[in-house]
Amino acid sequence: MTDCSALIAKLEALGLGDAPIEHVAAENVEQWAEVLAGASGVPPGHALTKTLIFKPKQPKSEPVAPVMVVIRSDTNASSKAIGQALGLKDLRLANEDVLSEIFQTSRGSGKYATGGRLSPFALGNVAPDHLANVRVVLDKALLGDSARRIAFHPLTNTRTVFVDAACLRAFVASVAGLKQVVELDFDAAPEAAAPAAAAKAKKPAAAEEDAAADEATGSARLGIEASKDKDFAKWYRQVILRSEMLDNYSVSGCYILRPTSYFVWEEIQKFLDAGIRAMGVRNCYFPMFVAERDLNKEKDHIEGFAPEVAWVTRAGSSEMAAPIAIRPTSETVMYPYYANWIRSWRDLPLRLNQWNSVVRWEFKNPQPFLRTREFLWQEGHCAYLTRDEAWRETLDILALYRRVYEELLAVPVVEGVKSEKEKFAGGVATTTVEGFIPATGRGIQAGTSHYLGQNFSKMFDIVVEDPDPTKPKIHAHQTSWGLSTRAIGVMVMTHSDDKGLLLPPRVAETQVIIVPSGLGSKNTPEEHKRVADTCLAVEARLRRVGVRAASDLRDGYTPGFKFSHWELRGVPLRLEIGPRDLEKQSVLSVRRDTFEKAPLPLDGLETAVELMLHRIQDELLIRARATMKDRIKTVMCWDDFVPTLNRKCIAQIPWCEREECEEQIKARSTRDALQDEPEDEKEPSMGAKSLCLPLQQPQDHPIVPGQTKCIQCGQDAKRYALFGRSY
Repeated sequence: MTDCSALIAKLEALGLGDAPIEHVAAENVEQWAEVLAGASGVPPGHALTKTLIFKPKQPKSEPVAPVMVVIRSDTNASSKAIGQALGLKDLRLANEDVLSEIFQTSRGSGKYATGGRLSPFALGNVAPDHLANVRVVLDKALLGDSARRIAFHPLTNTRTVFVDAACLRAFVASVAGLKQVVELDFDAAPEAAAPAAAAKAKKPAAAEEDAAADEATGSARLGIEASKDKDFAKWYRQVILRSEMLDNYSVSGCYILRPTSYFVWEEIQKFLDAGIRAMGVRNCYFPMFVAERDLNKEKDHIEGFAPEVAWVTRAGSSEMAAPIAIRPTSETVMYPYYANWIRSWRDLPLRLNQWNSVVRWEFKNPQPFLRTREFLWQEGHCAYLTRDEAWRETLDILALYRRVYEELLAVPVVEGVKSEKEKFAGGVATTTVEGFIPATGRGIQAGTSHYLGQNFSKMFDIVVEDPDPTKPKIHAHQTSWGLSTRAIGVMVMTHSDDKGLLLPPRVAETQVIIVPSGLGSKNTPEEHKRVADTCLAVEARLRRVGVRAASDLRDGYTPGFKFSHWELRGVPLRLEIGPRDLEKQSVLSVRRDTFEKAPLPLDGLETAVELMLHRIQDELLIRARATMKDRIKTVMCWDDFVPTLNRKCIAQIPWCEREECEEQIKARSTRDALQDEPEDEKEPSMGAKSLCLPLQQPQDHPIVPGQTKCIQCGQDAKRYALFGRSY
């Protein structure tokens, strides 16, 4: 019963009294509660639910025997308690294959043709031969109050139905052939009561756990406790919070960029702005609000953003006559006006860029810098008379993005073209710079430049007279391109370590910190003053030549405390000055990246420091590039594909470039990787996706037409593609 309408009709026959409520897609229980809180017609006191699929450990030769568990959203589903009730051992969460093959649904959203978030109504999808192996466990607490409405998704996570206990029981009873149906009191079950009670207290979001712990102790913890190699997600949260890169905000999924990170963004802005102005692009600004009629002009393009569009529906105490969207991107904002401004070929090219924020109300697990509900970026939108002009700009911008990463952030990237499946909706081709996070072995899209062709100019009627008056009018060829604050997250993940943040000198707000040292109670006040004065004098000398230097002369803190303080905040170079250094007319330098120590003479110190900062910048890129090169592995057969991913590498494979094959690679690699182990929903998919088709193809294993085959499907390979797990 993959048809939602047929399901609603059946539920109505079983006693469903309330009409379904439609809403934006909800990916998890927290998001579900949030969207229902703002919806009308929601029954008071309703119970939210979650539906889980377990399976016992069993020989692969035996048919899968899934266990569907339907419980309150705040209840802990103890696998031990369920196993005791059913007489089964070693229950574990089933992987995605069980959901798709047996229940014809998924944990995911409406992007799956057969459904959405899992609910008990997926029982209607199970084939009769499978039903004989399916057990159902119902939470007694859900069924105890006959008047209370119970919320479920009816095969899609964009709707909610509210049924009572009788209707739920009737639906399960209507599914003939089930192996077993059990009602279980989870609160009273062994090892379930305490976890269930704890689950009722709302757990802080992952990115907020450390801040909450700091607040509870009354002060911020000073160092990084998590290991980058052992607990990357926790390490990343601690680094960006404790280094004062950002702070959490009262609106979930939004973050405050503190001066350290905003300075990085300002340096990116300066670099990019100079580059695009040199190309002839001018800056402008369009309003952040989008009329609904404009947003709907290009339905195919906006479809991918639709679940993430935030709407303004009220002004003060009055409902607005028509809702207004907050831009998720600006094609539909800008192009109606391009049509007004562009009349003749003489009006081309039109080359505009804007620095702004966009809002995408993501319901996925937020990740600071990488996936947030509001983020900063630039978006360029240009129109040309010919394809060649537009395509040339697409590649020029891509090269500029590569320079941002490599020259500013010391992060290596691969220039390439996205597959048809991964390209920008509505565009002809998407080019990309792809980054790589060695600690997790995952790729990350770092910036994109799109050739839109004439698709949008036809939609928005952007036409010009041909230079030859005897020829028909021409639709403009367009480009769009953008790079966001995601770049900061990529930089942090690439360079930082268990000591904290590590900033490349070119984007560090403080490049050199000067710390007095070697002083104690035995030193006279005059000696203390002389060291402090020298620190300030060195700072002034460095500032005069453009080095961003600062002195830490705070009283009451030891030199060791100050060293750790600035190491955590990623300052590239530390200079230590003490009485003995003054006797030698030198300072002691300590690099943040290698902790290498070296004395530098005070005479000519400016030149020595500038050279050292340049060396740090260059060597950060050299090391990161060597790591990336070592972790891109050419794979020529499928048996080596998933093992390569498991070694935290990216696979470079000969590929046929078919969309069907790409989907099969993701599904097949997920299945091979999981090997009966449940996928962690908080982590990115275990399956591999295409990252890009590199512009620079490998020379050591060239594609031989008619001979080199795609490693997944065996058809003729066209080019090498990078596949990997990704953010």
